[in-house]
Amino acid sequence: QLQASGGGLVQAGGSLRLSCAASGRTFSSYHMAWFHQAPGNVREFVAVIRKSDASSNYADSVKGRFTISRDNAKNTVYLQMNSLKPEDTAVYYCAAAQFYAGRYYQSYHYWGQGTLVTVSS
Repeated sequence: QLQASGGGLVQAGGSLRLSCAASGRTFSSYHMAWFHQAPGNVREFVAVIRKSDASSNYADSVKGRFTISRDNAKNTVYLQMNSLKPEDTAVYYCAAAQFYAGRYYQSYHYWGQGTLVTVSS
């Protein structure tokens, strides 16, 4: 089970840190990712972090502004979001997959409930 938190209202240029806490003792066995979905849009990839070496990949739209990280001791994955833009406004979802799925949301089997991020201009 995944529980996302940390969303809220922030002005453009501001920062937020999202957290996703996982229950269970096998968190380190999962690749973890963040996706977002704006109203009327499809769910889009944001970032992924591998279970093996914690290497990461990002959507082009967030490179240099967002950082994904994980703390296996706390069963938590984070998304640090800096220099936020109004177009970052969306519900953000964390997801987990045992096999590396990259940006393909259809391959993630476990999802958090989502946390809303609103960036005002």
